[in-house]
Amino acid sequence: MSKRKYTDAVIKFAAGNYKLHDYFADYYQHYLAKQEKDSKREFVTIAEDGKPISFAEKEVSMNKMFFADIMRRTGVDFERDYGGSFEALATNPMVGHHTYAVVSSMIDMILPNSIVETTGLYADSRVIGWGDNAAFVVKPNDLFYVSKTGHAQRRGEIQTQSSGMVTITPEWHDVTVGTQLYKVLAGIDSLAEFTAKAVRSIETSMTLEVYTAFDTAMSALSSTATTGLQIAGYSQANITRLCEQVTAWNQGSKAVIVGTRQALVNILPNDANYRYSLSDPYATLGYVPSAFGYDIMMLPQVADLTTKHGLALSNSHIWIVSPSSQKIVKLVLEGSMLSNTTQPFDNADLSQTTTLRKSWGVGVATNAVAGLLTI
Repeated sequence: MSKRKYTDAVIKFAAGNYKLHDYFADYYQHYLAKQEKDSKREFVTIAEDGKPISFAEKEVSMNKMFFADIMRRTGVDFERDYGGSFEALATNPMVGHHTYAVVSSMIDMILPNSIVETTGLYADSRVIGWGDNAAFVVKPNDLFYVSKTGHAQRRGEIQTQSSGMVTITPEWHDVTVGTQLYKVLAGIDSLAEFTAKAVRSIETSMTLEVYTAFDTAMSALSSTATTGLQIAGYSQANITRLCEQVTAWNQGSKAVIVGTRQALVNILPNDANYRYSLSDPYATLGYVPSAFGYDIMMLPQVADLTTKHGLALSNSHIWIVSPSSQKIVKLVLEGSMLSNTTQPFDNADLSQTTTLRKSWGVGVATNAVAGLLTI
């Protein structure tokens, strides 16, 4: 049994053999490290034979493992049944079906874990069964009011607290791409790279939906002077006031300051006489890791796929949240991913398309208090 935590659907698909899934999980981390130049990603650098393994070598091995698993699931002997012809193999409808069934299983494995990296500070994710809705119980976050009474008074004011419930219904989301299956099977087009890019694309879209729900909810907060949870204009007094409010009203769950790197660079003391060297965290990170007694955490910026070269996360907002309290947003992933590939001779130009379908839903359901500071 793999040491990784997988959903029930992935466990059933793997049927006790997690080698392919474990290898792809490692490959995906290596892929992100290479794409994003992220030195914090953890992946295998030494192969089982004790020799160093590069990303290029890992990709070759990954594609070979994909091909072997597809052949095993179809029961096809490539050499015996097709004489080594990838073009002929690609016309077998079962081969196309199992190719993207394997891809779908890899995506289902990665998504629940990777989405936590981008939205975990303000969103909870839940995987539910096919055809289900997700119901979230929101319990009151208030304490009981303690009233003064007299010797001749039987009781204080009667108080009752009722829980609320929010239901989230997932919706379909599709990714349709042009493919040529024989090139994939022949290794001309990398199935490993295709799968990794599909994961990243779906994760980005999911992150945008979660962030939009979060930012919309936060932008609706009250801006009433002295007590409002939304304040315009950065100052040390404003940010510490919000941090104290959020901590106090979340029953002492300490607040954390959250924002993009461009937003967090503004968090500095009012005193203009501060000094820092090139080795200080402010210079190396681009922001201070803590300020005024509160931790600061950066949200990685996300590309806005609807706008050329646009960025999705606001660089003018700083959010104050309590990560240990109930998260603001809920993300629900429904069932397994489905895939459909047209057959090689369906279109006059012999082109093929593959559609990956994933169902998820996003909603706001929380009893926690959070704050917004607009720079």
